[in-house]
Amino acid sequence: MALVYSGLKNDENGGMTHFGQMVKDGWVFGLIPDTEDCTGWDSGQMQNLYDKICAEWEKYANLPSLLPEELKNRHAKIYQDAIKHAKANGWDPELGDDD
Repeated sequence: MALVYSGLKNDENGGMTHFGQMVKDGWVFGLIPDTEDCTGWDSGQMQNLYDKICAEWEKYANLPSLLPEELKNRHAKIYQDAIKHAKANGWDPELGDDD
């Protein structure tokens, strides 16, 4: 059975998951519209997005600090908003025993 992603809005932990990160990184790099949360995407679509994201991050050694100013600011805003939203919805950033 193929994976079907619930979408960022329905993701667990307020979207602070690996798939949630992919959606946010897709927004950062303009690979998907800011209105797209990938609801209903299958594993092939998510893999395709992941491959594109990896290619983009590779240009910057996977470090937000090496992003050009515009992308750095976009990344900071997207992730600050996501963390604020997740915390407001009960996400605890502390690692648990199984993390």
